[in-house]
Amino acid sequence: MLNEFLYAKIHRATVTEANLEYIGSITIDKTLLRAVNIKQNQKVEILDINNGERFSTYVIEGEENSGIICLNGAAARKVQVKDKIIIVAYALLNEAEQEQFKPKIAHVDDNNKLINKP
Repeated sequence: MLNEFLYAKIHRATVTEANLEYIGSITIDKTLLRAVNIKQNQKVEILDINNGERFSTYVIEGEENSGIICLNGAAARKVQVKDKIIIVAYALLNEAEQEQFKPKIAHVDDNNKLINKP
């Protein structure tokens, strides 16, 4: 049997941009993506700490060490620049994988720089 588990999380990232004119998605600093092993085009959930919004989108890789967290397209309507968000990804794991799996969790500062090494 497969169950869905937390795979990766970027905790308390700060929204740096909201671009309504882009086709859609979230642009995330490549450094953060690598830290938690989230891939370009992967589905993620966005949890806005400021307004309680929760929604899904997919990832676009942003410039390395830029600190960019940009919600694009329709998702730009769900956030405000400077909002704090949590970015989460989930994985389906079989029973054997569930026993050993540990999610990668990155904590970031107000400039979206890593505080810890996941």
